[in-house]
Amino acid sequence: MTGVRRRTPTGERADLKRRAIVDAAREVFLARGFEAGIDVIAERAGVSKVTIYNHFGSKSELFLAVIRDALEEALQQPTVALKKSLAESTDIREILVQTARGWVAGMARPQVLALRALVASEAQRFPELGRAWKANGPDLTSAILAGEFRNRIDAGELNIPDIDLALIQLYSLVLYPHFTHIAYGERIDKKRTHELINHGVDMFLTYYSAKNDNTGGKRRSVPDRERSRR
Repeated sequence: MTGVRRRTPTGERADLKRRAIVDAAREVFLARGFEAGIDVIAERAGVSKVTIYNHFGSKSELFLAVIRDALEEALQQPTVALKKSLAESTDIREILVQTARGWVAGMARPQVLALRALVASEAQRFPELGRAWKANGPDLTSAILAGEFRNRIDAGELNIPDIDLALIQLYSLVLYPHFTHIAYGERIDKKRTHELINHGVDMFLTYYSAKNDNTGGKRRSVPDRERSRR
């Protein structure tokens, strides 16, 4: 079928079939891995292989749709909640705590964690899977948070020399521990999750608070700080 233009089916009936295919594909991929055959997915969805290829040109395209769908489901509510919080509150700590809770509630679901592990295992062979995960994951809220951080920087409340780095650090403090633990077959309990979020946000804001920066707007490296004590 290479070189042949494919017309994706449209309409209510087509949407229902697409939904059934994506749901079935998620179940089959999680159970059998990316090597699972399209025939198995077709049987689970109650459609023909031809129908699947009409909607999705390849198994990789279908898997990308599974990733986008799962992450949209996981992060739609946190993204909406973040926008709402920014519109209604000026308390940056509360905004970040609530955002982090939304990330964890969406991304630390067993199916989402299992899908992430599957993407990680296949990303070397199929880099587009990793890129799709990144683009459709917490990065969706990055632009929103980056804009808010710039506002806080301009207001003299925060000092963040590298916003991209700061976002990675925030994710690492409140969300990434769940990814690490699931790799060893463990889940982080509610109490520890609460502590990770609250303490993580506090650490983040303490480090990037303009009030605690006495270096004229430029952070010194650890060796510089050590030398100043001698």
